[in-house]
Amino acid sequence: MDEKTFLKSMFTAAVSAAQADRTIPAYLPAVPSGSTVVIGAGKASAEMARAFEAHWHGPKEKLSGLVVTRYDYAVECEHIEIVEAAHPVPDAAGEHAAKRILDTVSNLTERDLVVCLISGGGSSLLSLPADGLTLADKQQMNRALLKSGANIREMNCVRKHLSAIKGGRLAEAIHPAKLVTLLISDVPDDDPDVIASGPTVPDPTSYREAIEIINRYGITEPQSAIQHLQRGLTSDTVQLTETPKPDNPCFTNTVAALIATPQLSLQAAAKVALDHGFTPLILGDSIEGEASQVATVLAGITKQVVRHAQPVKKPCVLLSGGETTVTVKGDGRGGRNAEFCLALARTLNGLEGVFCLAADTDGIDGSEDNAGCFVTPATLAKAADAGLSANDYLANNDAYSFFEKIDDLLITGPTFTNVNDFRAILIK
Repeated sequence: MDEKTFLKSMFTAAVSAAQADRTIPAYLPAVPSGSTVVIGAGKASAEMARAFEAHWHGPKEKLSGLVVTRYDYAVECEHIEIVEAAHPVPDAAGEHAAKRILDTVSNLTERDLVVCLISGGGSSLLSLPADGLTLADKQQMNRALLKSGANIREMNCVRKHLSAIKGGRLAEAIHPAKLVTLLISDVPDDDPDVIASGPTVPDPTSYREAIEIINRYGITEPQSAIQHLQRGLTSDTVQLTETPKPDNPCFTNTVAALIATPQLSLQAAAKVALDHGFTPLILGDSIEGEASQVATVLAGITKQVVRHAQPVKKPCVLLSGGETTVTVKGDGRGGRNAEFCLALARTLNGLEGVFCLAADTDGIDGSEDNAGCFVTPATLAKAADAGLSANDYLANNDAYSFFEKIDDLLITGPTFTNVNDFRAILIK
């Protein structure tokens, strides 16, 4: 097969390894004496709900629930209602879904079981502003965070402290029912409290950290949200408004399990490489930083392999995952994987025998219609023939347009899972 097809086959293997139908059966909880209520949020949550429903061994007449996913990510379920909302900036549909989910889990007893299905994207899909804030406040803050260059851990710390449902607050509403949270990780280090802002797990972060993040990135609006964070620091309210910590009684009857992770997906891709005669090297599943800077580092490793056969001999595939960021300064189109690819192409400068695919495993890179992009030794030459300057497109954060014009986008549509970025550099 050609290089692009081979790269895509590794991506497909990574995505397949994280599919709910394959992973959920091993994590089904015991059937309760009362009702089973399934809730959830995220890009993979609808598919998780369908898989749970298909494999659930309890009475279906006692099974119900409500799950919110991204627009176009809904699937058919018989007993669990699926609704759609906006991502990455929340909308009224997500706010309404969050309210309904809180209502759904209210007034349950110790006899009941709540299964919460959480995956990446849940932070914006499960958007319920804290008292005194509006959806418009949350939307404005979300846009500012997305443009700031803040990493996912920092963004979700702020989101938790502006929310009535994130950062463990959903677990407070579920108590005293038994709570089982099944998670598909899309974050570096697989921290459950970071995935979708941890609505059902203890939150180790604080209002003070949230304010420090706002100040670090120079975010000054909306004032209503910033003032809310500042009020959380005052001695007479902090105990009332801080997110629940590990010693909170609401966590006494809870379990959280990771059913799919970036590392497991990278291992699946590595097997494909090995089966085709390429030595796989997983550089890391939690690589963070500015997309263009990460590209510079990985380009340096690639050159070391080509020139010095270190840290691995060719033919090989360098695999990595994690979540890079983009500090937006231009007004172009493109997600972090497209930005990575354009910066990598510029640094490699047509290096012979090197091909790359960087893509988001959920099928959407940022807010465009592509999962990611391909880089080949001919990328810059094709661009030059089309009158395109890699430097100009990078400066305008317009990597999507660059790769669209040279026909090197990867478009898959929704994958119904999400274990974050996938990068494969093929060195022949």
